[in-house]
Amino acid sequence: MKLHTLYFHIHYCNSRQSTAGTVRPIKLSRTLKHHELIYIAQSKGTFSIDKKTHVLKDGMLLYIRPDAPHSIRTDPDAPGRFYSVHFSFARVNIEESQWNIKEEPQPFPLQAAQALADSYQVEDLFKRLAEAWNAKLPGYEFLAKSLLQQLFIAIAQNLKKAGPNYSTSLKIEKIIRYMHEHIQDKIALEQLAGLAQWSPTYLSRTFRDATGYSVIEYFNKIKMDKAKDMMLAGDRKIKEVARALGYADEFYFSRLFKKTEGLSPSEYYSKIVHGV
Repeated sequence: MKLHTLYFHIHYCNSRQSTAGTVRPIKLSRTLKHHELIYIAQSKGTFSIDKKTHVLKDGMLLYIRPDAPHSIRTDPDAPGRFYSVHFSFARVNIEESQWNIKEEPQPFPLQAAQALADSYQVEDLFKRLAEAWNAKLPGYEFLAKSLLQQLFIAIAQNLKKAGPNYSTSLKIEKIIRYMHEHIQDKIALEQLAGLAQWSPTYLSRTFRDATGYSVIEYFNKIKMDKAKDMMLAGDRKIKEVARALGYADEFYFSRLFKKTEGLSPSEYYSKIVHGV
């Protein structure tokens, strides 16, 4: 799932902390119309969803998708500390200078319940998110959305390091670094596959699973970002920018740029660089 194309709306944030026996236990059974993330910093009890019951543990992350019946029970004799955020999201794309917004019906790519290792950063972001939401200071909604996106990134990084596919992630990062270092070159799929000691077919499938893009799409995206940097410098013609990035055909470069940015290079020059 491409996180950068998602627009989030936060419905509600909450945090709760108690010592043993001081607060009524949580006993709820419900179905939500939006998504919810719950971080169990400290608690004992159970969480049931999809006909499975999970024992609550410190450092556990719960994900509740829309329309999923679930229940939570906590132990009144155990201290508790947890954070939650209720949210919805839509996908936002720009094509040919047109903004497209559509609801994202699929659930977030998270398990219903999973333990996080070394989750200090995740807990800190949950805490900051709840504090920003509850303080209601000017600009709190924008700040909360920013913190929510940071939270998703921190969760993804945490799961990646703890998962069995961490070596795969390191190889993907190695390939992306190679793309940056050879941004002016034409790179064959077989060449990149050799860096990871994979077959081209396995690389194509694994790279898309990790990034949401094909290898070529991602390399072109890196090149288009570099092209914008070069254009903002304002001292190169479009043909020079194209050639500096390994495109012998200026018109092919222009088509790729417009597909990515919604503007042709000349329009980008006039509207973004020169403000015309």
